[in-house]
Amino acid sequence: MQRLAFSIVLTLSLALASALAHAAIELTPTSSGASLNDQIELLEDTSGQLTIADMADPTVQNRFTPANGRATVGQSRNPWWIKVTLRRTADAPTQWWLENAGITIFNLQLYLPNGQGGWTVRETGEAVPYLDGRDYAYRRMVFQLPEIGEQPLTLYFRSLDPAGNSFPLKIWQLPDLAQLAGNENIGFGLIYGVILALLLYNLFILVALRDRAYFWYVMATACVLVFILSMTGHGAQYLWPDNAVPFWLDRITLPALWGIFVMRFTQELLYTKRGLAWPHRLLNAGCALYVTAIVINAFGYRAEGALMIALTPIVTVPMALLSAGIRCYQGFIPSRFYLLGYGAVLASTVVLVMRAAGLIEPSNFTAYLFPISVAAETILFSFALAYRIQMLKLEKAEALQQADREKTARLAQAQANAAELKHSVEQRTAELAATNERLLQRESELQHAAFHDPLTELPNRRFLVERCEAALANARRHNEATALLLIDLDHFKPINDKYGHDAGDLMLQTIAQRLREHVRSGDAVARLGGDEFAVLICGEDAEQHAREIARRLLDELAKPVAYGADRLTVTISIGVALYPRHASNFTTLYKAADEMLYKVKGRGRSGSAVCGEDGELSSSARLQLDVLNVPSGLS
Repeated sequence: MQRLAFSIVLTLSLALASALAHAAIELTPTSSGASLNDQIELLEDTSGQLTIADMADPTVQNRFTPANGRATVGQSRNPWWIKVTLRRTADAPTQWWLENAGITIFNLQLYLPNGQGGWTVRETGEAVPYLDGRDYAYRRMVFQLPEIGEQPLTLYFRSLDPAGNSFPLKIWQLPDLAQLAGNENIGFGLIYGVILALLLYNLFILVALRDRAYFWYVMATACVLVFILSMTGHGAQYLWPDNAVPFWLDRITLPALWGIFVMRFTQELLYTKRGLAWPHRLLNAGCALYVTAIVINAFGYRAEGALMIALTPIVTVPMALLSAGIRCYQGFIPSRFYLLGYGAVLASTVVLVMRAAGLIEPSNFTAYLFPISVAAETILFSFALAYRIQMLKLEKAEALQQADREKTARLAQAQANAAELKHSVEQRTAELAATNERLLQRESELQHAAFHDPLTELPNRRFLVERCEAALANARRHNEATALLLIDLDHFKPINDKYGHDAGDLMLQTIAQRLREHVRSGDAVARLGGDEFAVLICGEDAEQHAREIARRLLDELAKPVAYGADRLTVTISIGVALYPRHASNFTTLYKAADEMLYKVKGRGRSGSAVCGEDGELSSSARLQLDVLNVPSGLS
């Protein structure tokens, strides 16, 4: 039987070692820049309650599944845990850097072993300032790993973003990462330069012509430039490194604003208001949906905002293409450039939506596709606007005739909108004030419930522990004493057995009231549970006052309590311990007082005892003397 048991244990150990070896990612001298997603493991936290401490649970570990190359799980309201196990070959470097390219993740936590059996947590993502969320100045999230020795290194990511979770992971040596960052900066710099140059060029034309199509073009170009900076990570690196990404610069608001500006530009460029009534109205509806997405995102509904900006193109894109197609058929030349430019961006936007939904995996191609297509769109839209300059000359005369009528209508609309907005703001402000009042009241109730006993309304054990720790700290600073009295009711159980729990509850409430009446306002009274109470006394006269209170309580708490026609009586036993004479912290102080309490019980109850008053030491004091009496072995 012993040999059989040994064989089973050996087999299980080998199987476990084999499984660990299979799960670990082997790092070699040539691993710098390699993707890790083929060998990582994923776990969806459907309860949202898992912590890093739960990772030690084998049941939790069994729920992890291989990623098999997945680098995104799409939109999910639940947190996702990513497990990475690394080991190195003997000739590989010990120091490595880990990159998570999920730039626009809302909240990402990295747990690294601290070498002492615990974990060090690093928090990053849009909710954390750039400077606090990485170990190297790079547009993406980069973390320095602990040195990898002979044993594998296991670490965890916790990713939470209802708008879309992605986690393309790569391992780096720092020189290789620095070289990559330099090359990327050159490529993105060219894209930024093209977009910025066209933005400034058309801004000058806008100032000269004051045309709305140019205005929406400039707004769309400026918005998409900021959007690309945010997507690539350069925005957080260079524009707002000291702050978390605000909602008006996140992955919901910026695309929605860009969509609004592009739709308005479409309406102005293609004259949808003239002869294309239904497309024009549907484009207006698309703008309203984008505005709604921004508003609900501002109130914290990130998942709903992401879903809305993903579904809104179902309305806007067909109408924009239909309008451009009709105008192109009618011989309107700017619509041809619009079709080419918008088609390129549409294709890249579809790729981004599929990436956010988890239908395609993140890659360098998908990362560069959108900025390049936007640069192409900006150029083509600029060509379309150039043709519009000639058309504006013909429309100028008609515009002058309509100016007065339109001005009156716009003023009336603005006034109506202002009045409506004012009413909405006032109504919303009142609602928020009422909600805040309810929240403050609920918070106060919860705070009271957490620290008080519901039957007696006395503070509970949790309150006593925190109050005692604070009192001991104050006593250390001011060289004062602190006394703890533990009070237990004698013969309380027969009252419950004979008269019922209502009588017992009345007795406990009366005892609690008497305790409050016979201690000073600065002292603390608490119910520890059952028929056990405690009194905490502070100050220079703590010992003297503790003895006086103990004598007083022996008389006062033993007075009968009227329960109908019956008179209920109990006696009390009190144990007293003093800081610093008998203990140096709360635990030992409580234990010393508890010993005195049970000493009184052993002597027949109905009395009090102060630790050390009869020459007997507490267990903690005896332990200290034993330590001092142990021979040191030094001569």
